[in-house]
Amino acid sequence: MLKKSNNLKGVKPFRLVKFFTFSSLIIMFTATIVISALNAHWVRNILLEKNKEYASLLVENLNHQIFSRFMVPIVIGQKKEIRLRDKEQYLLMDNVVRSTLHSFNVEMVTIYGKDNIVSYSFDESIIGQENAGGVHYEKAMKKEATSRLVQQGSFLELLFWFPQETKITTFAPIRAEKKVLPKFAGPVSGVVEIIQDVSDDYKKVFKIQGLIVGSCSVVMGILFIVLRFVVKHGEKIIERRAEERMRLEEKLRQAEHLSAIGEMTAGVSHEIRNPLGIINSSAQLLKKKMEKLDAKSSIPDIIVEESARLNNIITDFLDFAKPKVPDLHPCRIEEIIEKNIAYLTPQIEDNNFKITKEISSHLPEIFADSSMLYQAFLNILINAFQSLKDSGCITIRIAYDSNHIIVNFIDNGEGISEEILKKIWTPFFTTKDTGTGLGLGIVKNMIEAHNGTITIKNMETNGANVEITIPV
Repeated sequence: MLKKSNNLKGVKPFRLVKFFTFSSLIIMFTATIVISALNAHWVRNILLEKNKEYASLLVENLNHQIFSRFMVPIVIGQKKEIRLRDKEQYLLMDNVVRSTLHSFNVEMVTIYGKDNIVSYSFDESIIGQENAGGVHYEKAMKKEATSRLVQQGSFLELLFWFPQETKITTFAPIRAEKKVLPKFAGPVSGVVEIIQDVSDDYKKVFKIQGLIVGSCSVVMGILFIVLRFVVKHGEKIIERRAEERMRLEEKLRQAEHLSAIGEMTAGVSHEIRNPLGIINSSAQLLKKKMEKLDAKSSIPDIIVEESARLNNIITDFLDFAKPKVPDLHPCRIEEIIEKNIAYLTPQIEDNNFKITKEISSHLPEIFADSSMLYQAFLNILINAFQSLKDSGCITIRIAYDSNHIIVNFIDNGEGISEEILKKIWTPFFTTKDTGTGLGLGIVKNMIEAHNGTITIKNMETNGANVEITIPV
């Protein structure tokens, strides 16, 4: 429960920061999209107003050309009434309109008479149609020019402001100019309708809008990736710190537990060792007296043997509870290993074990307690022998790397189960019928007394690997 609460202390504030960070990113992205859409809408409105002004100027110019080049020659020059049904007048009107608008992007021109009948159009099929002008015609007859935007496309295209076609339709009155025909100036003599195709201009606006939205999306995407990386990195740092804190707390509890065990063990061991010595010496004295009396009994031998075994156990307790301070002096790891092998030679030969040595050349001397390292290596080798079958093999590898001597004891036995591997450093844990479970703990204390490290792991194929690292 304590571990969980400690984790939550570090994680909850970070989750709050993470939430606000991602929320801010989403708000910024949404705001950017809205602002870009509003900017595009503003640009479209400006473009529409400019096109309307352009259309008004175009209509004004067309109105001037119609009166100066069409109505004046016919009404004043020829003294005739204007009738566009007359082929000659129609051709003259067509020439005036087309020559005036030939360089402008005008798709359709339609002229209505006072009776709302189409008198002239680029589309000759609608000439003569009645009541074709609609509401905008009525406004033009009242001297009011109007322009409207017409867009065509599917529902989605219109919804996302990307129509297939965009056109501006302008209705304007046709009336005489005071400078040209003062007597006829004022009254409306007809209505002109022009249709401009501005699809290309609007597509450019839509492309700009898409570019803005796309750029914002890319920038926000990069920010999101960077932020995601930072958040993940922060989470890993917090997780590592939480794990380190848990490990430290676990080590602290274990140290306190071991300290209590050590104090108790040291006290009990000292109390046991004195009477044990008396028992051992009394048994030896009893054995000598029985030999003088020529009495045969195995009881004194059993007492001596078991008291010696008990003394060894007490020695293990004391070594574990109160580790010795190493007596440092120059020595060589390879020479210590050779002494271990020489001592174990009888056991090696009896079991047909094979020792393979892989020792790097030019190994430096180290400052260490050779007797402590000898005892540590001896315990490791004996443990390795116990896991081997007949004709087993142990590889002893010694290397030098970054001011450290690395020693590996690799056997080809069955290895260590994961369940045992987790408890292997636990004091008093043993898989043997006889033993205190302190052997590896004592070895670890000896190595750590030299500022070294020891690890045990299984090999990928079979067997186990005990790796010891000792600083030079």
